[in-house]
Amino acid sequence: MTLETLRARLSYQTLLLGTAALLTSGALALAARVTGPAIEAAAAEDLKQSLAQVLPGGHDNDLLADTLTLPGPDGNVTVYRARRDGKVDAVVFKVQGKGYAGAIVSVIGVDHDGRLLGVRVIAHRETPGLGDKIEPAKDAWIHAFKGKSLGDPPAARFAVKKDGGDFDQFAGATITPRAVVDSVRGGLEFFAREKTRLLDLPVAAAALAGSADAPASAPAKAPAAEAATAKPSKGVRS
Repeated sequence: MTLETLRARLSYQTLLLGTAALLTSGALALAARVTGPAIEAAAAEDLKQSLAQVLPGGHDNDLLADTLTLPGPDGNVTVYRARRDGKVDAVVFKVQGKGYAGAIVSVIGVDHDGRLLGVRVIAHRETPGLGDKIEPAKDAWIHAFKGKSLGDPPAARFAVKKDGGDFDQFAGATITPRAVVDSVRGGLEFFAREKTRLLDLPVAAAALAGSADAPASAPAKAPAAEAATAKPSKGVRS
């Protein structure tokens, strides 16, 4: 084989590879354009279902279109606001705590008085059979938050019973419920701090509303900026 023949063959192979790469890139771009809207629609529907679990019906606005982003200690927090007759009646946002096997992300619904409408864990990697009791399908524990606020129970008792609080822990799994309780308390503290902006309150009205809030407790876990990917964890804790 002559040098000229070898060069020609190499040039042909390079051209062939380049063409294949170009066609592959084009196919991927086309697939993304075709499936992108469907994926976005599915994600929006999934988010709506998560919000609906902690927010009773009755609002007359589109939650996904009525959002407010506020800074938190761990990043920006997106708050979804439910309105009735134009007034903000409740808000929903994510909170995050550090569990036994990683981040535990929940959504919480809070009414205009600062009371919890509901809490649902949407992502975690806790041990199946132990820590996964934070899921409503596995245990009713998560429903204990409904109706609670910073003053009910008092801040010092907004903790698991092992820490002197009112909330049950799981046998052999205290870290998991503690993380959820602490993150929910942190979410309520976030609501109390940002109540004026969250509810679109005038300054005078905000001052009156704030007088009804319980004093701030010790710092707890901050609202979550992003959700973690939920995967089951293996292993047994002590």
